[in-house]
Amino acid sequence: MSTSDPTASPTTFNLEYRVDSVDTTLQNPRTAVLALGSNLGNRLETLQGAVDALADTPGLRITAVSAVFETAALGGPGEQPNYYNAVVVLRTTLPPYSLLERANAIEDAFGRERAVRWGARTLDVDIITYEGMLSSDPVLLLPHPRAHERVFVLAPWSDADPDGELPDHGKVTDLLGRLGGEGAQGVRRRTDIQLRLPE
Repeated sequence: MSTSDPTASPTTFNLEYRVDSVDTTLQNPRTAVLALGSNLGNRLETLQGAVDALADTPGLRITAVSAVFETAALGGPGEQPNYYNAVVVLRTTLPPYSLLERANAIEDAFGRERAVRWGARTLDVDIITYEGMLSSDPVLLLPHPRAHERVFVLAPWSDADPDGELPDHGKVTDLLGRLGGEGAQGVRRRTDIQLRLPE
């Protein structure tokens, strides 16, 4: 197992066969979309670490990673640093609540603190959709209840998956267009930096 995953303990055996090759070795993989955000510390390094940690998760394979978008902080305490945002599209055999546990564990590994609502954070990992599932459980609302209003989610999602659809709301590209496109809401594409899709 890769030691790049800060949530994993070193192992004494080799998993070179990659049990997370879900499309070929596991049954009934589901598609999920996760949004990543960071506005504290080395934001790009943190987002890449989150991508790597997701890729090291058994039962999960990343199929697309968006460009990085820089976004002014919305809500919460004033004078926060800008966010770096990205979206990851993946295939997984993990059930939605297990995927949420993994997302929370990765946040914690990167020092996420939850003392202030909408406060600055080292890492945010949100499940936006899970195979079209609808959930009103406060622990895991699906789709994410504000995704259709947020350019910093829709712009990177459109970049990673132009054919993406948000359940109950429609095509991501249409939603993004209604909000003014990827340059709206203080969001801008960073062409000088990028995230790597794990091999």
